[in-house]
Amino acid sequence: MRYLLFLAFLPGLLSAQPTAEHNLSFDEVPQKWHEGLPLGNGLLGCLVWQKDGKLRLALDRADLWDLRLMSGLDRPEFRYQWVAEQVAKGEYGIVQEYFDAPYEREAGPTKLPGGAIELDGLGSDRAMPGGAHLDISNGMAVIKTTSGKRFETFVHATRREGWFRCSGFPNPEACFQLLAPKYSAKREAGNANSVQGSDLARLGYPQSEVFERKGVWLFHQSGWGGFSYEIAVALKKQGNGVWEGVWSISSHFVQKMDVDRAENIVRKAIKRGFDQSFKESAARWQSYWSKSSVALPDPLIERQYYLDMYKFGCTARENGPMISLQAVWTADNGRLPPWKGDLHHDLNTQMSYWPAYTSNHLPEGLSYLKHLESNDAAHRAYTKKYFGTPGLNVPGVSTLLGAEMGGWIQYSCSPTVAAWCAQHFYLHWRYSKDRKFLRQHAWPWLHDAALHLEALLIKDSSGKKVLPLSSSPEIHDNSIQAWFPNTWTNYDLALALFLFEKTAELAVEMGLDKEAAHWQKVAGELPEFALEPNGSLKFSPSLPYEESHRHFSHLMAIHPLGHFDNSVEGQRIMQTSLHLLDSIGPAAWCGYSWAWLGNLRARTRDGAGAREALRIFAEAFVSKNSFHLNGDQSGKGYSGFTYDPFTLEGNFAFAAGVQEMLLQSHNGIVRVFPAIPADWKQVSFQNLRAEGAFLVSAELGKVVTVTAEHTGYLNLLLPEGTWIQTETGQTIQNRFWQGTLKKGQQFHFQFQ
Repeated sequence: MRYLLFLAFLPGLLSAQPTAEHNLSFDEVPQKWHEGLPLGNGLLGCLVWQKDGKLRLALDRADLWDLRLMSGLDRPEFRYQWVAEQVAKGEYGIVQEYFDAPYEREAGPTKLPGGAIELDGLGSDRAMPGGAHLDISNGMAVIKTTSGKRFETFVHATRREGWFRCSGFPNPEACFQLLAPKYSAKREAGNANSVQGSDLARLGYPQSEVFERKGVWLFHQSGWGGFSYEIAVALKKQGNGVWEGVWSISSHFVQKMDVDRAENIVRKAIKRGFDQSFKESAARWQSYWSKSSVALPDPLIERQYYLDMYKFGCTARENGPMISLQAVWTADNGRLPPWKGDLHHDLNTQMSYWPAYTSNHLPEGLSYLKHLESNDAAHRAYTKKYFGTPGLNVPGVSTLLGAEMGGWIQYSCSPTVAAWCAQHFYLHWRYSKDRKFLRQHAWPWLHDAALHLEALLIKDSSGKKVLPLSSSPEIHDNSIQAWFPNTWTNYDLALALFLFEKTAELAVEMGLDKEAAHWQKVAGELPEFALEPNGSLKFSPSLPYEESHRHFSHLMAIHPLGHFDNSVEGQRIMQTSLHLLDSIGPAAWCGYSWAWLGNLRARTRDGAGAREALRIFAEAFVSKNSFHLNGDQSGKGYSGFTYDPFTLEGNFAFAAGVQEMLLQSHNGIVRVFPAIPADWKQVSFQNLRAEGAFLVSAELGKVVTVTAEHTGYLNLLLPEGTWIQTETGQTIQNRFWQGTLKKGQQFHFQFQ
């Protein structure tokens, strides 16, 4: 009976994979680059849009970078102690001039745009209704026009190739053009700020020229310090007015040369052809989507969730570069990308990997951790140089190769950056229970990050350990008031407490009792969180939360770190803190703030509040193609920011918020449907992952199934009601089930 019940439940879940309702479908080809149809494979990316009447493919590769060192950061004054001395003297202008100003003043280091393909064959022709279409189930974009033209394109999910096929267009010689970025254009007067993106000409690159060689169109672009990249396109006529093409980008660093050049890649690929290549690529997407699914009664939130998980599949690969601010979709506007397209570790990269764990996409999440580890030497050199400590920290704003970039150094050089990165090493261990990963990756990272942070601590007048300088992103921006000497902000304290406690926990797992005792002792020497008399969280002991701010840095202890989950007092702190957040309002929030709020609401078991926050994000802070645009696009007053720079972290925080509503497993308890609005009746999910390496599937009011990937003890909190554990016939009336599941064992719980 129980197996029949589960099989009856399963088809409904499988049908919750991406469907036509989740796709992008427009009645005209997008007219702005950040509204284009997005394609990607973690390394290569493409945006399909229309510019000046021409169909345009904006081509990108994640590791196209100008890696010059940021001006001024080689100064002997570039030291945490020196900065503390200037703060103590009240002489902060010199710190800003040395270490903040260059980020705005200098064009590089920076992420670079790739190039573009244009097809001049549309003329006055228009797309059919719904004729500009992206199928997220397989990554294929199609443009169909009223005159019968058809254009298909995809980025191969596993190869360094992008493909397109045309029918009804003129011959390629008449309409095809490969375009290199205009690095030699007349330089603009003055310096644009980092949000607008700098003028390409400021980089000082020679202008590359496109040429044809034996049926392949290509260009070589030289960059800074011996770096270069190549874009190549091969074309092939198929007859009956059909022709297809394949493009690739190869990057060539002095430190690491690409194995094969783009020209060689496309010459080999064109022989394989469009159809066979798409068959391979679609199979990879099918595998990706098979890992988990959700079905929600809210079409807006469900569609945004699938679009965001599609983008995650486009930008995260186990052995690919880390997701940067725009990842594989660098701005196609003739400028450098907003905020240099760099790696911001004070929120952006961390949020980008929030959905990896519960969605059962651990390999994709490894791209973050492997990239961090690949830059280990640069991180340690920075830690020794700036902090003078042993162990490991990470620049809060860094290049592809992990070099520091400065700019608002309270956050770009924060002492707790590695502690936030450490949470992702910890989460991968908790969700995978991979003991090899624990030994070789999680434990070394947490230990060395803790070693660095401990070395900085000093005792205050009460005997508690504090930081010489603390901060809270991005409170008071980059002014001297942004520093909090000889104390903790709640942001830094939450991260330090997490790091020391989890380092102790991993030491126990490793059988290192002395290490565990040491780190637990260090954690015990930290002060309590700074609270208002009513229990709400402040920024710091001296700074209450009294004005709206985009970064909920003072709430880190609630989410993502989960310090208050399992106590009555903790629940009170969470509730009062979010009530204060509401009362101050969203005037200075960004889109990612609303997505983060969805996660915060879910952590407090507020399903209606989580839904509302995620609904506002999806309605007001995304472009028509689902990209997060930071500012409020609705005109409804959800933020004082109404600008539209595109960054990705808000999208991925949104996806994580949906998962938090459906399944939570932090702090030792697996909670099924912990934050569902009361009016959600038809909701289900399949194969979401919980800490402890448990895969959970559930349909509200019907059944919950748990499968153990590794032998482990399960603390399961079921939704309200009476449940039967079908393998044993046990009636569960208090919602809690506890027991050990062996590797591969599956338990079913049926609602009565």
